[in-house]
Amino acid sequence: MPSVIESIQLLKEKPWIDLTHGVTSKIPYFSAFQPLKKTTLFTVENEGFFAEKYEIVSQYGTHIDAPVHFAIGQQSVDQLSLKELILPLLVIHKEQAVAKNPDYELTVADLLAFENDFGRIPPNSFVAFASGWSNRWQNPQAFYNYDESNHAHTPGWSFSALQFLHEERNVQAIGHETLDTDSGASYLAHKDLIGERYWLSQGKFQVEVLTRLEQIPATGAAIVLGVPKINAAPGFTIRAFSILPE
Repeated sequence: MPSVIESIQLLKEKPWIDLTHGVTSKIPYFSAFQPLKKTTLFTVENEGFFAEKYEIVSQYGTHIDAPVHFAIGQQSVDQLSLKELILPLLVIHKEQAVAKNPDYELTVADLLAFENDFGRIPPNSFVAFASGWSNRWQNPQAFYNYDESNHAHTPGWSFSALQFLHEERNVQAIGHETLDTDSGASYLAHKDLIGERYWLSQGKFQVEVLTRLEQIPATGAAIVLGVPKINAAPGFTIRAFSILPE
């Protein structure tokens, strides 16, 4: 049995991939929110140390959504257990399908096809939907992808796929590259984020606005989440990275 120190050394010999976007005032953000505001409070030149004040909404950039974000009485960020912050990572690669159809919804059929190729999705894992959408990050208008009627055309999870992952596979968390769990078409049809509301109401969490998922293999990797411990927070900007098997 390797020691903890030996295990750390082994992990550091593997490839590590940053899954996090940099945070600035220029990045895409959810339409109900405001961009980051930054104020310099002290400088090394004047006061001998550098400090800034950041005004930031809890769901900004690459961020975690705790269950309480959509469900009263559920867990907040600080109540997530430490062992939930490092999980086996499985990635459903649908970049080509999304490139052909920006309204694409990941389905139960997609999940079953994944299992046919890679084996059953294990319980207490993290399942990510790789859509390639993060390639639009530097162009906010392309990332939002609104049409002339101001309707977003963005990919997302189907409601049935989320039900399957919770009820049939007991997955711990999900992640995606877009700002929302639901597709733009689903939101337009229901006037609500029904998938996100369902998922978080089950006591599960998610990470939104991931990047570089195209570099992660379908199975064998881990995801690690650096999450601030802010009491009763519904979510917050995080640092997420993956450790690859080889």
